[in-house]
Amino acid sequence: MTTNTAYGDIPLPAGIRSRFVENNNGLIMHVLEAGYESGDRPCLLLLHGFPELAYSWRKIMPTLAAAGFRVIAPDQRGYGRTTGWDDSYDGDIQPFGLLNLVRDMLGLLAAMGCRSVEAVIGHDAGSGVAGCSALTRPDIFRSVVMMSAPFTGAPRFPFATGKARSTRPAATGDIHAEMAELDPPRKHYQWYYSTRQANDDMRHCAQGVHDFMRAYYHHKSADWKGNNPFPLEAWSAGELAKMPTYYIMRLEQNMAETVAPEMPSPAEIAACKWLPDDELRFYSNEYGRNGYQGGLQWYRCMTSGLNASELRLFSGRTIDVPSCFIAGEKDWGIYQKPGSMETMQHEACTAMRDIHLVARAGHWVQQEQPGEVARLLLDFLEQNRAGSQAG
Repeated sequence: MTTNTAYGDIPLPAGIRSRFVENNNGLIMHVLEAGYESGDRPCLLLLHGFPELAYSWRKIMPTLAAAGFRVIAPDQRGYGRTTGWDDSYDGDIQPFGLLNLVRDMLGLLAAMGCRSVEAVIGHDAGSGVAGCSALTRPDIFRSVVMMSAPFTGAPRFPFATGKARSTRPAATGDIHAEMAELDPPRKHYQWYYSTRQANDDMRHCAQGVHDFMRAYYHHKSADWKGNNPFPLEAWSAGELAKMPTYYIMRLEQNMAETVAPEMPSPAEIAACKWLPDDELRFYSNEYGRNGYQGGLQWYRCMTSGLNASELRLFSGRTIDVPSCFIAGEKDWGIYQKPGSMETMQHEACTAMRDIHLVARAGHWVQQEQPGEVARLLLDFLEQNRAGSQAG
């Protein structure tokens, strides 16, 4: 079916509706919803990443609704048809910080009449919002599933360091300078995404937004044969440079130039069942209209240290609700920050149930293998239900 709005049709499966909700935090949020027929259903909140939209959950929402859940997927702050955010590079980026993104979700749930959710489920950048939600408001977010991007919890303050300060200068290492000295010179995509020119580079690229997004999605999927990830030994220039160029870019190239050589052939595009061209067209139309700056503000909150500074309020606190991690086995995002998987599993989360690496899936796991992801989510939710009944 298609859902018509003032911005144009959305090609959605049957049973998903599109509507707008004021979120009590300055936004009019565009929301996709399934299982809305009965107001007393337990709620699931699905949070997308970059460069995605609520639309990224379309393939699993009907299955979750059929299992008895009310499923809510918003276009988050900075994305899609949600309005009320500032896309200026020179504007205040604090509204895009993690704590305010959680506040967005709390306000949205209240506006939609949901006092709590059975699970908050986040993919990519949405994984951080989901993890932060469970960390800060476990009374509302009763369990959490993080997908593709491990969430390592709140940064800790250095412990037992209240001694006399040394006059010796502290040793400093600049990972970015070290990457620029590699052969060939490289740079980290998150810091590139934080630059002023990144939005224009992608929005006005030579190949056009649609072909840029086709190459970008292909390059990070299991369809690209070069995605065979493995753990890195350290946060060092040499180790990071083992990752594909969509993470550790050539210094002289922007992201559109980086992915252009990996543009799939017409035959490969025709064979791509998980993202046919008409579905990709919805993404490219939305990003062609809005640009990318709203999502790029999230990266700026990370690379500037804003998120770490805010989250230190919760230093020492752990995620104690049931948790789970799902990613594609071909997803380099699992390993891009060495040690993050172990930190998430053994330090940040005290009730980590499972870690699943889904076969034949890359970064876009819920789109590449929606049936398996839906099954894993429902198994996790059933475990939680059985555990609460036993308790």
